[in-house]
Amino acid sequence: MEALGRVLIIAGSDSGGGAGVQADIKAVTALGGYAATAITAITVQNTLGVTGVHPIPLQVIAAQARAVLSDIGADAIKTGMLGDIATVELVAHLLDEAHVPAVIDPVMVAKGGASLLTDAAVAAVRALLVPRAALLTPNAPEAEALTGLSVATTDDLRRAGNALLAAGARAVLMKGGHVSGDWVVDLLMTPAGETVFAGARIESRHTHGTGCTLASACAAGLAQGLPLTAAVARAWDYVHEAILRAPGFGAGHGPLDHGWPLRGRV
Repeated sequence: MEALGRVLIIAGSDSGGGAGVQADIKAVTALGGYAATAITAITVQNTLGVTGVHPIPLQVIAAQARAVLSDIGADAIKTGMLGDIATVELVAHLLDEAHVPAVIDPVMVAKGGASLLTDAAVAAVRALLVPRAALLTPNAPEAEALTGLSVATTDDLRRAGNALLAAGARAVLMKGGHVSGDWVVDLLMTPAGETVFAGARIESRHTHGTGCTLASACAAGLAQGLPLTAAVARAWDYVHEAILRAPGFGAGHGPLDHGWPLRGRV
């Protein structure tokens, strides 16, 4: 029997349900895991964009996480939107207390363009969270911000990935969705080597929450005891199918179909 796998998600809420904690919970659940949360901020958003961000007090974030860890426990932690330096510093302390693998999704900008991480906090992510990451999942713009390198090609992704490994991440999943081309190429990189995940680009405006969903799906796999490459491969397949089956909700950047495994593959 596959382990249930407990994932503590430390991230912001998305009222539209397509990204953030809502997407994280759906992804972990759809893949057979158990999701618990410590919410860092409440955002006001839908498929058209973010119109409000309301941070949760630090002591409340910490209390949520410690309440979960002291009772339910966690087999992996996934981080998403953190917002500012103080929250990043708090999360670093929580990761040290938890002693479980951390999947760090360095969320910086929402799909509609709203900033979700202050510029000053980027340096804190680089210094405090990258070295604590069992898996870091940056897209090209996030990789640029974390490394200072230009990322416009797959080779650039690889170069930035090597820099992030050198900065202390134990593994990086370099996401190529922002790199132009007919194919999307993601690189799973570790000090031991590289695995390429590639597929034809899906032309769709319904891609809101893909990064959150992919990172949480990876965390579910790690929490269930899957080897890293197997966890990422399952997560990649899950997200690919979820994009293909997006329900078409909203007038802007619409959500994925997180629940497709419950209905089976067509």
